[in-house]
Amino acid sequence: MALLACFVLVTGLAPLVRLFALALGPGEGGEALGLLRETLSSRAFNRALGNTLTASGGSVLISAALGTALALATGLARLPGRALLGFLALSPLLIPSQIMALAWIELMGSGSAVLGALGLAPAPGSRNPLYSGAGVAWLMGIEHMPLVFIAARASLSGLPLDLIEAARISGAGSARILRCIVLPLTLPAIAAGSVLAFAGAVGNFGVPALLGIPGRFPVLTTLIYQRLNGFGPGVIGSVAAMALVLVALAAGALVLRHLVVRRTAVPVTAGRSFAGFETGPWRWPLAAAVWAVLLALSVLPILALTTTALLPALGVPFGFETATLRNFESALASPAIRRAFANSFLLAGAAGLVSALVALPLAWLALTARNPLARALSWLAEPAYVVPGTVLALAMILAYLRPLPLLGFSIYGTGAILLVAYLGRFLPVSLRPVEAALSALDPALDEAARIHGVSPLRRMLGIAGPAALPAAAAGALVIFMTAINELTLSALLWSAGNETIGVQIFSLQYEGNSTAAAALSVLALAAVAILVLVADRLGRSLPPGTLPWRAD
Repeated sequence: MALLACFVLVTGLAPLVRLFALALGPGEGGEALGLLRETLSSRAFNRALGNTLTASGGSVLISAALGTALALATGLARLPGRALLGFLALSPLLIPSQIMALAWIELMGSGSAVLGALGLAPAPGSRNPLYSGAGVAWLMGIEHMPLVFIAARASLSGLPLDLIEAARISGAGSARILRCIVLPLTLPAIAAGSVLAFAGAVGNFGVPALLGIPGRFPVLTTLIYQRLNGFGPGVIGSVAAMALVLVALAAGALVLRHLVVRRTAVPVTAGRSFAGFETGPWRWPLAAAVWAVLLALSVLPILALTTTALLPALGVPFGFETATLRNFESALASPAIRRAFANSFLLAGAAGLVSALVALPLAWLALTARNPLARALSWLAEPAYVVPGTVLALAMILAYLRPLPLLGFSIYGTGAILLVAYLGRFLPVSLRPVEAALSALDPALDEAARIHGVSPLRRMLGIAGPAALPAAAAGALVIFMTAINELTLSALLWSAGNETIGVQIFSLQYEGNSTAAAALSVLALAAVAILVLVADRLGRSLPPGTLPWRAD
């Protein structure tokens, strides 16, 4: 318990507490809450806050509209290829934020091979329309759309067949059933997913960094990044106050979600679930429309990214005679990029493995041994996952900038601080599936072993371990898949020699080397695709919800 408590404190809780204490500290003149008041009164902060709220609010409207429409189409209409359609709808959740932003930049640019082939490309030399507040809101809306989609689909999968049959017996048609039964029962889940999408948008860094910085549309996450990059750790106090505002926005959204679920959820009777409407002659036109939307949102940007990676230089028309693998060869030959791949694989693998090893004893002590401290630690592991990544990165800088007590050296500027941040960020991703697996385990097995005098360690390893192993492995794989292209933490914590794939992609695009950034992004996406296939194969034997694309 002491080791687990130290782990949770060191990797997330203690740095966050220290950051919040600094943000609430006195100003230079000693006045109470001076740092916070100075920050709230600055023009740059208020502009960034206004942009954050505007872009996040706009993105929620897009997420709610797209997520609800796709959930209704794939959940209620018996369309061909429903499973693949559902996976495509969830694909923005699996693609790293900076890669998605880069893919859309290449799709909407004047040199887009995809739009050029359709005759829709902007005029040469014109400004990319995504470099604006509207572009930031649009792309964040697509990125967080799966949060609404998952919530709405889960609600639709639980619709009782009895209600639908009763409405049909009463003479109601499909449109009236949808309007009077399906939508009212699904609306609380849609609202809850939309609030989660807002919380995700508030803390998003990749999209505002690649679109907002060139478009001079600062938000809080990019303002924090630019202040630290421009002035160094000396401005940690003021950016800590900005981070506190970010946390307040995210926390407010989560509280609102809880209230929405609690106050608006409608209890329904258990029984057979509604399998969907017969679409009749509208089946194929509706399927074509859904496929067109999902291909435009998920496939065309990746296709544009790939064509850019195959160009020798921007502005060269794409064709078989101009396509080249030179960008991929240069990327693989670059020592910095090879080092970034090695660092990302090592950090992501270590984060996944250590998180799985910590999740098993923590979950066992909390659920099977019913240890109150372990239950508290399980709850205290959440803040590092819930707060925006920029806030956690700031907390790590503040906590580990100075030499560590007793050890006499600092881990700031080393790969160790990245690993500590990853461990704090991703522990719940492994812990929750392990807890779900142990909750489903028959408690009589542990009781019988305890009656026969089996030690706690043997009971944990011999009974709980085999039952939780698939969930722990899946959680570790999801952590690896997420952390390998992580940017929000890495953008503030990386140092020379400790670059990651996400940082390299961001740096190449920021420097104007779009073809190299596109090639590296395609390589990173290939790695993610392989990991998704492995995780999906492993996830077939896991409870629903362990993997996001196997939620129902």
